[in-house]
Amino acid sequence: MLRLFHVPLSPFCRKIRLTLAEKRLEVELVEERYWEPSADFLRRNPAGKVPVLRYDGRTLTESQAICEFIEETHPEPPLMPTEPLARCEVRRLCGWFDDGFHREVTANLLYERVNKKLMGRGYPDSQKIKAGASRIKYHLDYMGWLLEHRRWLAGDAMSLADFTAAAHLSCLDYIADVDWDRQPVVREWYAKIKSRPCFRTLLADQVPGFQPARHYADLDF
Repeated sequence: MLRLFHVPLSPFCRKIRLTLAEKRLEVELVEERYWEPSADFLRRNPAGKVPVLRYDGRTLTESQAICEFIEETHPEPPLMPTEPLARCEVRRLCGWFDDGFHREVTANLLYERVNKKLMGRGYPDSQKIKAGASRIKYHLDYMGWLLEHRRWLAGDAMSLADFTAAAHLSCLDYIADVDWDRQPVVREWYAKIKSRPCFRTLLADQVPGFQPARHYADLDF
């Protein structure tokens, strides 16, 4: 069995969980308090970050690299297109969410509202929360534009780009920080992904001290 060292509300860990579940690969989830790293964990990943995946006796790190490894070793059902330009677009959007969206939105909202308390690092910074709440509007509008021109974010087929975006938004939806009324087409897209079997374990997540939004696990939200 695969073993994933993770944090429940990490979008990078959730991206891997979605990928594994979509490909029907069983995985043992091991919650890791990476901000209090043990010697064993640092041996697994000297960078001191999650996710870390144990696969066939090997240790894999970095979410995008892990997801593409899973795609290459378990190509069905496919989450990457075969045409090079289409694959480039998927990777571009994965980078968009894991880099820009994370820096501008996820880190400012999720870290300030949840992670700081879990890590014992003081009170939320209201200015960062305000910045995250402002920037998410831009990103939702961009997603809306993409989905008005495409069936899925990167093209006609669901891909790793959709799972990457959904991983970030699902973390923010847990704490009710997504205005789903802003872009109905984004809401429809998220509802399609949220209803997939691969999403079930994410919807069952519970973080001690933080109750999920009432609509979080509701497929008809």
